[in-house]
Amino acid sequence: MEIRDISQLLYEQNPEYRSLLEQHRSLEARLTELSSRIYLSDSEKVEEVTLKKKKLALKDRMQQLMRQHQT
Repeated sequence: MEIRDISQLLYEQNPEYRSLLEQHRSLEARLTELSSRIYLSDSEKVEEVTLKKKKLALKDRMQQLMRQHQT
């Protein structure tokens, strides 16, 4: 089973995975918004770093769930 298939299956069947993916997408949208700006204030720079860390943590947890599903 390919990663995309596992992700789709987990999205449909696992509420935790679905929530993580939706949060990940939300953070990605905000990061895209921030990166489109020419200038970021100091607070926006801090927000950008914080969002990237949160997004990475979400991705790590999603990958953990995918590995568990594969076994």
